[in-house]
Amino acid sequence: MIRVLIADDQPLVRRGLALILAPEPEVEVVGEAGDGAEAVALARELRPDVVVMDIRMPVLDGVGATAALSEALPDCRVLALSTFDMDEYVVAALRAGACGFLPKDTSPEELLAAVRTVHTGEAAVAPRLLTRLISTYVRTPRPAATPPPAGPAAQDLTPREQEIWRLIAGGLDNAGIAAALGLSVSTVKNHITGLFTKLTVRDRAQAVIAAYESGLVTPTPPTP
Repeated sequence: MIRVLIADDQPLVRRGLALILAPEPEVEVVGEAGDGAEAVALARELRPDVVVMDIRMPVLDGVGATAALSEALPDCRVLALSTFDMDEYVVAALRAGACGFLPKDTSPEELLAAVRTVHTGEAAVAPRLLTRLISTYVRTPRPAATPPPAGPAAQDLTPREQEIWRLIAGGLDNAGIAAALGLSVSTVKNHITGLFTKLTVRDRAQAVIAAYESGLVTPTPPTP
C-alpha cells in the first residue's frame, strides 16, 4: 500500500487528485493539505510514503516544504506538481529533494505511474521537462575562462564510482551501466548506493544535476 498525502492550495485540485489516486487498490490517500506548512505538519503526523506537492502555495511554498520534508522525513518521497514548468522550478524542486516533477496537465495514468515510481525511490520527471533539464545542463557550454569546480564529494569517490556517475549523467539505467562496465546489475546498485550517499543526493535526477555542476561531466556545446 502506498500512503499518499496531497498538498495543493486549491480545494478543487486536491479533490481531483484524490479522485484519481484513491480508486487504485494499492494507493491510500491519507490526507490533504492547503499549504506547504500544513503539508509538513501532516506528513510528520501521518507518515505518508509519497507527498504529491504543488510548487506554488501560500505560507510555505512547495520547494520549501520539500526541503523541510527531506530533512525531517527522509523516507518520504515528494512528487512535485506545477502549472508552470519553467526550468528554475524543476531544478529548485529537485535540489530541495523532490523525487519527481510533473506539470499539472499530465494525464491520470502518468500521475499514477509517477507515484509508483517515486515510491520505489526512482526519479520521475515528465519527458518534456527532463529534455529541457538535460539541455540546460548538457548543452549550455561553461565559460572557457572558468575551470569546472572539483567539489569535495567528487574527490571522495573511487574511480569506479566516478565512472558510474558519468554514465548516470549520460542517461544510462542500471542495466546499461552494467553492460558498459561488465558488471552485474546488483554490483552496480551497490556502487550507486555508495555514490548517492557520498554525494548526499536522493536519486538520479539530483545526481545528474550534481555531475554537471561539479564539472565531472563536460557540457557539450550546442549544435550549430
